Amino acid sequence: MTHPSPDFSAGAAYVRGEYLPIAQASIPLTDWGFLRSDATYDVVTVWDGAFFRLDAHLDRFLNSCRRFRLDPGKTRDEITRILERCVSLAGLKRSYVEMIVTRGQPPWGSRDPRQAVNQFHAFAVPFVWIANEEQRERGLHLLVSDVQRISAASVDPTAKNYHWNDLTMGLLGALDAGADSVVLTDAQRNVVEGPGFNVFALSQGVLVTPRDGVLEGISRRTVIEIAQSLGIPVELRALPAAELRSAQEAFLSSSGGGVLPVTRVDGKPVGEGVPGPVTRRLLETYWAWHGRPAYSTPVRY
Repeated sequence: MTHPSPDFSAGAAYVRGEYLPIAQASIPLTDWGFLRSDATYDVVTVWDGAFFRLDAHLDRFLNSCRRFRLDPGKTRDEITRILERCVSLAGLKRSYVEMIVTRGQPPWGSRDPRQAVNQFHAFAVPFVWIANEEQRERGLHLLVSDVQRISAASVDPTAKNYHWNDLTMGLLGALDAGADSVVLTDAQRNVVEGPGFNVFALSQGVLVTPRDGVLEGISRRTVIEIAQSLGIPVELRALPAAELRSAQEAFLSSSGGGVLPVTRVDGKPVGEGVPGPVTRRLLETYWAWHGRPAYSTPVRY
């Protein structure tokens, strides 16, 4: 009797040493990654058959592992091969690819995280946009939430993590109010970040993005490098909510879409209320840079 070949068309995952269709991938209920959000992860994209800035994502992932005292149990090259295999099994030319390390489970009854055996997982699914086509064209309506972002003194935001309850509560409030997404603030009412993205504002001709209290996004880094190459002044500093509201232009940066225009904040237009010329130039250049050999790692299908 022959068994049908696994269907990887919706995505492929690597779990406990096996490659599985994404719908069959799971972790044990008692893994602290599930029970306590005790995990780290990173997301790299594949665009037109090549990883974009894979080295930068691997650097950040391994740094996050060290910060949270998690061991992927894989070398950098082994992780790369697993990610590539997930993409190739699914046959995806444009893909959202995630690598994860969970704490695992210590001996039953123990609360000592040092006794847990950490677990590495990965998956590749079709490319994920955090804004739909209509939103990307007209620009997003962003709400500045009253929910305060978790303090960097409590959870290091530069190490990618699943501590998203503050982001989720803020997003629910924004969606209930009719906005498209949300940005949270710190204790000083400076905007920091939103669910899965960094924030930029063009203020008096200078591109400003929050310096502290944020994940140092790879897309954020790319935008900063692009702006500098185009001669656009950039400042990494505190960004008060009032300054974002009065900005000439605003946009988000994320692996899930690159540069995403923001045309309304708290119900009021940003600038002319349409994606501005600087935002459009950065957006076009961001996608053009995907073809740069230094940033592109072709997938072997």
